[in-house]
Parts: sequence; structure tokens; C-alpha cells
Amino acid sequence: MTANQPTSRPTEFIVTREHRRFAEFCDACRQARYIGLCYGLPGVGKTMSAREYTHWDELEALLGPAPHRRSGLPPRDSGPWQTVLFTPEVVNTPRSVARDVDNLWGRVFGLAAGSSWYADRAVNPEPRPPTLVIVDEADRLKTASLEQLRDLYDRRHIGLVLIGMPGLQKRLARYAQLSSRVGFVHQFQPLSGRELQNVIESRWVQLGLDSAVQESATADVVNAIARATGGNFRLVQRLFVEIERVLTVNGLPSVTTEVVAFARESLVIGTP
Repeated sequence: MTANQPTSRPTEFIVTREHRRFAEFCDACRQARYIGLCYGLPGVGKTMSAREYTHWDELEALLGPAPHRRSGLPPRDSGPWQTVLFTPEVVNTPRSVARDVDNLWGRVFGLAAGSSWYADRAVNPEPRPPTLVIVDEADRLKTASLEQLRDLYDRRHIGLVLIGMPGLQKRLARYAQLSSRVGFVHQFQPLSGRELQNVIESRWVQLGLDSAVQESATADVVNAIARATGGNFRLVQRLFVEIERVLTVNGLPSVTTEVVAFARESLVIGTP
């Protein structure tokens, strides 16, 4: 088998049970005005779920230049205008955190206020400010920056979700002022069982491998993919890019365990 650069295709978001649990967790934090902690291993889908929940791809396209874009506006009933997704810089200070969150807050609120949706006052009498701030990569924040977020939470009476790696919940437990305000904790789990099989089958179809599904979507192939990825959502995505490359370069008609094994060998970094 020969090597080549994988082709690039847009990937549709796959709604999983973990994403639905994450959405319910965020809804609860918003409604109760609590601080919530979400933690999980790298690649399980935390950031992807946060972007999907907030419709951040669409909002970024309106807020300014962004690496992730999709065309069109979020649907009327999705409520993205009430959520801010913030990712702190690797090097940050309380001042930069306050500035960046305030900037995003104001711009999202400005989108809501300027939206034509609010032209019909009988349906939408007035725009509402954001009611939830989601902070991705919260592990980057030092104590003073976390205190800045707590101050934002207190003053604006909003929900706040902090997303990070396992251990974040133990670290924050040492800060009584912050941990006493935590209402919900959610562990983002890797895919397993039927859920993982559904994702595998969905990725097959998205990459145009429909015929391969019919010809070789055997238990052995699915189990080989499950073993190769350990249920890690990101690795499933990367593995299928490699599988497509191997099929294309070698003119193979279907996915076999040999194809999965060869593709797996290319994933040198970040394997489970």
C-alpha cells in the first residue's frame, strides 16, 4: 500500500448520547444559574459538542473571520443568541479574560439586538442578553482568572460552564469561593457499544463509502475500528480520513480489517 495526503471533506456533526447529555447539562446550568464543570479525556468530543450546542460555527461567521464556518443562520428556535463560547488564550490574565469575554458578550448581544427576528415585536418583544457562558480549555486559567470568571458570574447572574481535562473538578474543589457555586458536574465519556457503531456507520456514509457498508460492514471490521480508537470521537474522525485515503490510493472496493490496521498505523500521535 502506498501513502498520499488524505482528501479534505466537510464533516457533519453526529448527534450522540454524550452530546445530548452535554446539552441537557448546559440547559440545566442556564436555567438554574449555576456553575457547571464538564471534564473528559482529549478527543471525546467536548469542544465539538460545545460548538454545536452554541451554533458557534454560524455565529463566528457573523462575528468575524474564523477557522470554522458554515453557511446560513442558526434556526429561529435554536436560541444561540443567549450563549457565549469563550476559549482563553494559552497565556492569559484576569484583565485579558474579562476583556475577551465582555467583547464576545457584547457582540453576541449585538447580533441579537440587530437581528431581523426582533422586527416582529409580537413574537420577540425585545432582545435578551446572553444567559450562559461556556469556557472551553478552562485548564489554561490560573486562580486569578478563574476568580475573574466567578465575578462575572456573580455580577451578571448567568450560568457558567467550565470545560476541561479530568482533574479540573479536583483542582477547583480547593477554591471554596468557586466550588461553593458549582451546581452540576458532568463527565464526558468516550463512545461505546451501539453508540460507537452508529458513529462508525454514519462516518462511512459521510465519506461516501456506502457500498463498503453493504459489502464489508462486518462485526470484525467494526470491532477493529473500535479497538483502534478506543471510542475516542476525534480518533474515529481521523481514522476514517486514513481509511478513505487507503481505499482511494489503492483502488480497493471495500473496508477490511487489513485496511483498518494499515490506517491505524498512520495515527502515530494521539492514539489510545
